[in-house]
Amino acid sequence: MARKISKNLAKARALVEPRPYVLADAVPLLQKAKYAKFDETVDLTMRLGVDPRHADQMVRGTVVLPHGLGKTKIVAVIASGDKVRDAEAAGAEFFGGEELVEKIQKEGWTAFDALIATPDMMKSVGRLGKVLGPKGLMPNPKTGTVTTNVADAVREIKAGKVEFRTDKTALVHVPVGKLSFDQQKLIDNAMTVITSVVKAKPSAAKGKYIKGVTISSTMGPGIQLDYAAAEAAGKA
Repeated sequence: MARKISKNLAKARALVEPRPYVLADAVPLLQKAKYAKFDETVDLTMRLGVDPRHADQMVRGTVVLPHGLGKTKIVAVIASGDKVRDAEAAGAEFFGGEELVEKIQKEGWTAFDALIATPDMMKSVGRLGKVLGPKGLMPNPKTGTVTTNVADAVREIKAGKVEFRTDKTALVHVPVGKLSFDQQKLIDNAMTVITSVVKAKPSAAKGKYIKGVTISSTMGPGIQLDYAAAEAAGKA
């Protein structure tokens, strides 16, 4: 049985023509289609021509959005010695060593959006895989969340650093801001993500790399983007 959609969503979808849009036209249309009463998150979804079953075709990385995400992320840091003080000075909400590891392990506590750890603490942090893994919060050197430079890592996350990675179906989902953002800020953020994903193309990936790009809001319709133009812009 077909899933029934609301009248508001039906009206919003009716505004979107079944064709690819350039980003500069898609963002205003997304804002015009808004009907929710809260400030929705805008997401970019890219379908890639890779096989994520193969490690050498995984696409993963981080990028700092030029205009942030419209909210401040809550950051926790697990470190020792002076690095704990560095985390506090940089603006981390939570910081500590073994006591923070125990709190997460025993209480299942994850009241943060990002977790940074220093390399010397990873032996302890490794015990937290069952708690952090399913939530995507496990520190990883590839995303800059395992580092000795705690202060810079905290500041980057606070400034709007986001992670992108392919899922099992070769899709990449990345938030690029809030629907209330100035149109140019959303365009800039989206292009920054597209450029980063294009540059992260694995050498093992053959054939067409970007197979589709869609921009959408939390409650709104998905708008298909002209991915050929997006890919070309990303390579520029």
